[in-house]
Amino acid sequence: MNITKAELVISAVKPEQYPDSGRPEVALAGRSNVGKSSFINKMINRKNLARTSSKPGKTQTLNFYLINDSFYFVDVPGYGFARVSKQERQKWGKMMETYFTTRETLKAALLLVDLRHPPTKDDVMMYEFFKHYEIPVIVIATKADKVPRGKQQKHAKIARETLRLAAGDSLILFSSETGQGKEEAWAALLPFLTE
Repeated sequence: MNITKAELVISAVKPEQYPDSGRPEVALAGRSNVGKSSFINKMINRKNLARTSSKPGKTQTLNFYLINDSFYFVDVPGYGFARVSKQERQKWGKMMETYFTTRETLKAALLLVDLRHPPTKDDVMMYEFFKHYEIPVIVIATKADKVPRGKQQKHAKIARETLRLAAGDSLILFSSETGQGKEEAWAALLPFLTE
């Protein structure tokens, strides 16, 4: 996909702050530091539109990125970060649950998991959450460049099995360093952006 325009429109914490344009949205979920911001930047050919950080828990709001004036990537807070207070985690959880269960313009979710490691219990819970609420989900296995090519499929198989990936759900190996999986990710996303 040719990206000609990308901008952060709003960082929201409650529904009344969400954009009301009616444009389709794709949410990005995953544990802290799995590479959601790097994924966005690579997908739209920008270095720093979505702020990356080596410090987990950086994203604390729902960040709506308007792409080509036609759809949004919505970056949600990462989960599984221990240094955030339980109260803060509950607040984020409620904010995310409200968004995921009430947002009519949400067309699909990208669940980002780290290819180097088996998906965590939180990853499995997030996948099951999307399936329960019938939100189409595409699994993006990030940091593929950190796994030798010869072992990538083995790691992908472990991810599929751990998540109990449903038939028809995609798992795409992705690297924000090399661009591996970028075209495949766009191909998987396009049907949800043109409804």
